[in-house]
Amino acid sequence: MGHAALCLFVLLLGVGCSQQVQTIPAIQHAAIGLSDSKRAAVDATMNQLVTDGKIAGSVVLIAQHGEVVHFEAYGQRDTEPAAPMQTDTIFRIWSMTKPVATAAALILVDEGKLKLDDPVAAYIPELKDIQVQVGDERVTPHRPMTVADLMRHTAGFSYGFLGHPVDPLYVAADPLGAENLEGMAERLPRLVLANHPGERWQYSLSIEVLGLVIERVSGQGLDVFLQERVFDPLGMPDTGFHCPTEKHGRLAAVYSPAGADADTDTGTTARRHRDKERFTKPTRFFSGGAGLVSTARDYAHFLMMVRGGGAWQGRRILEPQTAALMITDQLPPEAFPIGIGKPRPGVGFGFGFSVRRDPDQANPHDPVGRYGWNGAASTHAWVSPADDVMVITLEQRLPYSNETADLLKPILHGQER
Repeated sequence: MGHAALCLFVLLLGVGCSQQVQTIPAIQHAAIGLSDSKRAAVDATMNQLVTDGKIAGSVVLIAQHGEVVHFEAYGQRDTEPAAPMQTDTIFRIWSMTKPVATAAALILVDEGKLKLDDPVAAYIPELKDIQVQVGDERVTPHRPMTVADLMRHTAGFSYGFLGHPVDPLYVAADPLGAENLEGMAERLPRLVLANHPGERWQYSLSIEVLGLVIERVSGQGLDVFLQERVFDPLGMPDTGFHCPTEKHGRLAAVYSPAGADADTDTGTTARRHRDKERFTKPTRFFSGGAGLVSTARDYAHFLMMVRGGGAWQGRRILEPQTAALMITDQLPPEAFPIGIGKPRPGVGFGFGFSVRRDPDQANPHDPVGRYGWNGAASTHAWVSPADDVMVITLEQRLPYSNETADLLKPILHGQER
């Protein structure tokens, strides 16, 4: 990124933020190590993904030592009509919502209003009699589900689509189809746990349940709590539970790669989904697990807060020891490693983020200590403390693919070629 582009970037980042909140500082990339060859390799990789019809477009933001070193848009945010991708494009970030909601709950922990080892039933009595499916029987959990279990996906819940025997119950109860989180609470007693709390990492609706805990403890809707305690202090004006009408022109459309099986229109290289226009209207169901839209800039502000030990630009969101819980493995030994569909060797889970605990020969460019999480429409965010590199790649590609992250990690964390 040349000096002029960096100056423009600084101006763009200031748009929409309060006067009190400064944005991420930008400097010339050569000063801290993202060489011209690495920049060129990132550009070539992203442009090739567009050319090959893997994605319609993308935004990539890279920072090192707290300084933005690369912020570029590639391809198109919409092909009908044609509209170029821009760095302020808004994306459905789906499960990248989870770390944000977890941080919100940790604010209440810092304030002494919530404890990590509190039983969830203390706040959601609808769960006091929930049972665990063991073979053909339903039994009482070995111990109560705790708030910490919700944050690290060891509560025992399922999502209803991951192939566990209890999934039909989740489909029938449809807890995520309720009008709001209180409506979800009414459906929770119909569920059965897939595992005893604490015994296995199981991706699930636990962060939606955590959102209900936040609402009941704070006395505010999750949308209001996040706005007042996270988005406003961090200068995240384009993050929320829907994209307002006046910003619809900035919302990226959702696509599938050419040749992928999906319910799509035809006639474009990357094929547009017909049924993927969620988040364009207000909702009353504030999903802490998958409900937010955001921009690369906004999400970078959030990651910078976590990287900064709970504070950024003089605004403290979390205490340092609390922020550290998000980025260090919190799993009991029997629940390690994590995995959705297949195990991820060497990867544990903190409160909100996956964490690379051990090196993996199959993933040599995934540094130990790396933390982050992804979203269903192939959005990715990770931070590598080893080289102090932060990466956000946003695209709207279904079904989910890790291809972009897999291609960029060797460039950014490998040796110079």
